[in-house]
Amino acid sequence: MILISVVTALALLALLTQAGIVAVQRVHPPQGRMIEVDGATLHVVDIGPRDSGVPIVMLHGASSNLEAMRRPLGDLLARDHRVILIDRPGHGWSTRARRQDSTPDIQARMVDEALGKLGIDRAVFVVHSWSGALGTRIALDHPGRVAGLVMLAPVTHPWCGGVGHYNEIIATPLIGPLLAYTITLPLGYFVVEAGARNVFLPQTMPDGFVKDSATPLLLRPREFLANAYDLVTLKDAVAAQAPRYAGIVAPVTIIAGEPDKTVSTDIHARPFAAMVPNAKLIVLPDLGHMVQNAVPDLVKMEIEAMIGRVVPVEAAAR
Repeated sequence: MILISVVTALALLALLTQAGIVAVQRVHPPQGRMIEVDGATLHVVDIGPRDSGVPIVMLHGASSNLEAMRRPLGDLLARDHRVILIDRPGHGWSTRARRQDSTPDIQARMVDEALGKLGIDRAVFVVHSWSGALGTRIALDHPGRVAGLVMLAPVTHPWCGGVGHYNEIIATPLIGPLLAYTITLPLGYFVVEAGARNVFLPQTMPDGFVKDSATPLLLRPREFLANAYDLVTLKDAVAAQAPRYAGIVAPVTIIAGEPDKTVSTDIHARPFAAMVPNAKLIVLPDLGHMVQNAVPDLVKMEIEAMIGRVVPVEAAAR
């Protein structure tokens, strides 16, 4: 009798999840074009004037999608620059072909392929949080693609501890997909706002952020699983690539906050800046993890300063 009740409850939750997927996707449809890469599809939004010089590529962190980089920073930059926003593989409206597409090296190859298909030769990359590892990997493995790198609260090095027990459970075969396709979406509706609010601390989360950033897309089973795989494989990935950072030749600007509780500046930004030959580090005493939301004008100024540095170099190379 208990078994029948459990199976019935899981079946009802699975049906509720499928209905929730339809509802979430209807509220947050794709905004750009789809580009086929390595067996997967990347969702790309291309905004701003096409003839504005060096383009800007923006890559979001974990538990989010390209909208987290678009508002307000991407839209602000797009007034004067071509801005290319990409849903990382498995996030937003991008897909992934394999579970192992969770690592920065594979995602770097996929982003590089997509930019080639867009006709983008070199760009200034703006990366946040998890994508700190991705941006550095692109700079290492595809240096010809990177004119400059602006990193916001980046992950770059291994750290003590894990990435949350729930991510480890979700990334576990069998039990993870079972939970993802039954309880994650219904439960997530009650906790997603509080979780997003905590990431902003000590800043206050802007009103309407969860909806405006299309964060509920994360609660879909396939994306929740992809996000968990990204997180549980990240520590080993950065441990493997960190010894190579001295080989990054592109100019780099890092902006981080002293009180960031999500990604420690002492573990990541400071050691990274010390290793990279051409790095500028800005650490603010009252800045949290959501750098692009808290200080968009400062970030815009540093991105445009980076473009100003690389444009003469690009011209001299012609």
